[in-house]
Amino acid sequence: MVQLTKDTLFKPTRSETKMSNTDMAARSIADKEADARTQKTARLRALRLAKEAEESAETPEGKRAKAGKGRARRIRG
Repeated sequence: MVQLTKDTLFKPTRSETKMSNTDMAARSIADKEADARTQKTARLRALRLAKEAEESAETPEGKRAKAGKGRARRIRG
């Protein structure tokens, strides 16, 4: 005798099948976008680290790069 489970006892309806297909397609698209975003982040991070290493090699050790003045003061008048 066949073991009765919800999968063997009930067949999915037409709307459930369409929803399942739509859900799988949406998840696939979201996964592809997440992978592309992760790859782009890794690529940009590598470029940024290479640029920072290059800039630190150009700057002499005794001198530091000038920092900005910070927040501008408000002039009352």
